[in-house]
Amino acid sequence: MSSSQVIRALALSCHPVPSVAVTAVSGGLAALAQLPLGQGALVMAAVFTGQLSVGWSNDYVDAERDRATRRADKPLATGATTPRAVGMAAAAALLSTIVLSALLGWPGGAVALLTVLSAWAYNIGFKATALSWLPYGVSFGLAPAIVTMSAVPPRWPAAWALTAGALLGVAAHLANVLPDLEDDRATGVRGVAHRIGARGTALTAAALLLTASAVILFGPVGPVGPWRVAGFVAAVLVSVLAVRLALGDRSSRRFFFAIIAIAALDLVSFALAGIRL
Repeated sequence: MSSSQVIRALALSCHPVPSVAVTAVSGGLAALAQLPLGQGALVMAAVFTGQLSVGWSNDYVDAERDRATRRADKPLATGATTPRAVGMAAAAALLSTIVLSALLGWPGGAVALLTVLSAWAYNIGFKATALSWLPYGVSFGLAPAIVTMSAVPPRWPAAWALTAGALLGVAAHLANVLPDLEDDRATGVRGVAHRIGARGTALTAAALLLTASAVILFGPVGPVGPWRVAGFVAAVLVSVLAVRLALGDRSSRRFFFAIIAIAALDLVSFALAGIRL
């Protein structure tokens, strides 16, 4: 196997879309928190390596299940790479996250590392339990705190920001597992989505998205201006469209991509409205 093939397989195995999306959102949050450029870049680097470690560890842990269900989108399942390569990549990325978190300093670096360890807990055990939603809620809920706790002086973000992040995280979890419900059941995974069924999962995720959007609309201090209203309306429209698509085609990843789009819309509307974390 050539080095270019190994690199390509590892790139596909790290869950590239979520990794890039979460990193980009962290950059947007850093801008809203008015972090200095260098500190913001360090936050993004710590988040990115953390996401790489989470993606690679997920595929490493799920390798046997993915092979059993013949997942064509998983390089480990198709033999495009080896468990050793993915495991070493996950370990190297986690080590990089620890170093970058240390450079980020206390307490921001500690929060960054906590979000990654929470995501690893999902991969290692929580995924197959009724608490499968919890690591997503913790990791996404603390995302605003990474940037505000990295500021000088450090500060906790407002309650509305933590709440909205947690709600978006749980919705992301539900949307992410929806296309894989049958494969997961066949390999013994019974997270919360498997217990409430496909329709319940889609509707619950949509309700969480709408609730998060309402929290974002009314949570920040100050008048509700046109940009915040526009962001809320856009989020509602995307949520309704996404759940319709999900109910029509459960195998599609469009619901999950819609959540990424909603997070981006929220950041843009905040910036245009002059909101700061």
